[in-house]
Amino acid sequence: LPALAGVEHAATPPTRYEVRSSVVVAASPAEVWERVIAFPALAPPTEWYFHSGIAVPMGAHIVGTGVGAVRHCEFSTGPFVEPITRWEPGHRLSFDVASQPAPMQEWSPYRDLHPPHPDASLQSVRGEFRLVALDAQHTRLEGSTWYTLNLAPELYFRLWSDAIIHRVHLRVLEHVR
Repeated sequence: LPALAGVEHAATPPTRYEVRSSVVVAASPAEVWERVIAFPALAPPTEWYFHSGIAVPMGAHIVGTGVGAVRHCEFSTGPFVEPITRWEPGHRLSFDVASQPAPMQEWSPYRDLHPPHPDASLQSVRGEFRLVALDAQHTRLEGSTWYTLNLAPELYFRLWSDAIIHRVHLRVLEHVR
């Protein structure tokens, strides 16, 4: 099994995966838009998995407006820097990921331990928020993250990655709601 994992890793280029999550918000797309582009600080997480060291979103702010603006999504391990690539107020906000923090805080008795394997293992590539008007006062808010995974066996680790990214999405989407 370890040999097969190594062969799979060496033989295949990283695949880009998408995780999409959504919630329904009792507000118009215009109202939701204001909370999407920059949301206030989130309360500390209560979920056990975010206390295990997984990076957790804490807030976001944006510098500028329109395509070319830069969104900074603050996580417990540092900021994601996200240049805006599509700006459609009330409809869609798309961004690339120019840089990202460590995906987790390692548990260790040593200060500032930073092994390189988590940084290369899961790379966020881009993200997007879509706002779909359901009626005059309800909006479906969808969040997507595209990422590559550099862990073998990929099928096994993708289950975990998708679940964690979905939980991160829900934390943000519920906060916006």
